[in-house]
Amino acid sequence: MRPTVTDTLSVTVGLVTGQQMPAEWEPHQRTWMAFPTPNPTFGEDGGPDLARARRAWSTVANTIARHEPVTVLVNPGDHTAARELLDPAVEVADVALDDAWLRDSGPTFVRSPDGPVAVDWRFNGWGAQSWARWDHDALAARAVAGLTRTPVSGSQLTQEGGAFHVDGAGTVLLTETVQLDPGRNPGWTRERVEAEVHAQLGTTTALWLPRGLTADYGEFGTRGHVDIVAAFTSPGHVVVHTQPDPGHPDHAVSVEVLDLLRSATDARGNRLEVVELLAPRTSEVDGELVDFSYVNHYVANSVVVACAFDDPGDAPARAVLEAAYPGRAVVTVDARDVFAFGGGIHCITQQQPA
Repeated sequence: MRPTVTDTLSVTVGLVTGQQMPAEWEPHQRTWMAFPTPNPTFGEDGGPDLARARRAWSTVANTIARHEPVTVLVNPGDHTAARELLDPAVEVADVALDDAWLRDSGPTFVRSPDGPVAVDWRFNGWGAQSWARWDHDALAARAVAGLTRTPVSGSQLTQEGGAFHVDGAGTVLLTETVQLDPGRNPGWTRERVEAEVHAQLGTTTALWLPRGLTADYGEFGTRGHVDIVAAFTSPGHVVVHTQPDPGHPDHAVSVEVLDLLRSATDARGNRLEVVELLAPRTSEVDGELVDFSYVNHYVANSVVVACAFDDPGDAPARAVLEAAYPGRAVVTVDARDVFAFGGGIHCITQQQPA
């Protein structure tokens, strides 16, 4: 049954912990990333797929490093390869890794009355997917917390950093097929999820999307991460991936999300201003459906690092982001060799607030 606005949007006042996650556009101390290592995603043999992933990840790191400090986690044994591709300004830290999606496996940095805190969500390979490994990545959040000497707030909720998005003013976006995924949180109710999210992030209003983009449910997908569907650009303002082609399976997804968010009110009691961010025209690569999305951008100090796809939609999307983030430069990076492995620029970056 198609969820109604009442079914899908929910507001709950969570526990008062004093923790609050700043919005991504607030000042950063540093960006954290991870360097691709041989695995089922990039290939076990260190072949051309791994090489192009490493070049793509390094291009993103080097771009951000021109605007703020960047540290890249590097699996022991990959240090030489990393240093060959990363600019000297990019710091590296040896940490055992399974994969390279640090938005998902790394900590969520929040503020508390006593100083910064690193939230350590449970991580199990995007719902214990058959191809995934996570013995090392499940420990990545605490590794980063140790490197930054940040106290840890452990959570019993299994989710990833790409599975939610906050406006810094009390509102959080979630997706039913992620937080309520039986492979992640069997037996959890929406109310229990909201209580834990609000306690850890300092939010009070959860806006639930019913699903993610269609290709995100493929072999290496996340089953509905919100950060390729919708993102706050300031309190009360949200950009939404919009597929205008009625024949595309994401057309119905975007219509549903647009309708829901246009009917929603945020934590301040205001209706959201929803901006459509049109999907790239490219919808398939080598006959396979892709989930290319301009929503999956990263906001760093003084800059927005945006996805490009050598697509006619690149320039209009850049203009939308320039209007959404006045005073920030919008720099585009070819993201095709990031999306080829299951995510985008936002998925491989994690901010540490100032």
